[in-house]
Amino acid sequence: MKIVLTGASGLLGSAFARSASRRGHHVVGVVGQFAHDIAGLEETARIDLRALDAVEAFVLESFPDAIVNCAAISDPGACQQDLATSRRLNVELPEKLALLSRHLFATLVHISSEQVFDGHVEIYLPDSQPCPPNEYAKQKLESEKRVHDLAAEFATTLRLPLLTGNSPSGERSFHERLFLAWERGEPTKLFSDEIRQPCLSDNAADLMVELCERNDLKGVRNWAGETALSRYEMGQALLRHFGLPETLVEIATRGDDPKFAHRQPRLAFDLSSLSGKTKTQPQTYSEQLDSLVVPAPRRQWYNAL
Repeated sequence: MKIVLTGASGLLGSAFARSASRRGHHVVGVVGQFAHDIAGLEETARIDLRALDAVEAFVLESFPDAIVNCAAISDPGACQQDLATSRRLNVELPEKLALLSRHLFATLVHISSEQVFDGHVEIYLPDSQPCPPNEYAKQKLESEKRVHDLAAEFATTLRLPLLTGNSPSGERSFHERLFLAWERGEPTKLFSDEIRQPCLSDNAADLMVELCERNDLKGVRNWAGETALSRYEMGQALLRHFGLPETLVEIATRGDDPKFAHRQPRLAFDLSSLSGKTKTQPQTYSEQLDSLVVPAPRRQWYNAL
């Protein structure tokens, strides 16, 4: 299968490239300014994804069997500060890819986010009503609607949670950002009252490859790890896993800082409707930790401890 992959240099995109390559697929990765090789890509194209005409021409020329969209501006603050650019990438690009998917009769896997929910429900079911609390979440929800209005018979939208994993840059995932802060000597406060259900990027990527290979799982789907826990609990587990001092992480609550009081208190998914149909299964947080490595840019600091 030939697959065009946007956002190939990111945490999830690079994991998808590796997973798809292991399954024997030909992956054409679209990247921005990332200059290094990405494992699993058969071809690499440097295209400004804001240039939708260029994207269209490239996809039509590639004539893929599937399109996987991992590209996004995912920081809510950045989305709010530059509405034009964030809407271009988060809404208009998925809409364009949906049109191309329908034109080429190609499968489309579009990545959305747990952020479309407001976090005031104990657990979100497949048919739970979204209530986006910020601009990024609103854009993601709008992208879902546009994709499925245009290409419902070809598209699967996968809503994903906080991702763990090892990124090409060593600075994209939850544990990599913590390592960066620790190396700088910055105090790391993690919330005990903000519950998330983290997922290893490799696990999500394996599921995405499975979605490309199957025709019976279209629609909007939720996916995450098996374990819901607080950010503080995640941080403590990371310290134990890497043998680091527990003092590197301090406990905090969202209410301690007005800047974070608006963040969703709990985002957790019921996965049974999808996990009961797929070969890929959710992982515990402990299983995810076994796949994590010290980020390459931080290894000298870590080895000196």
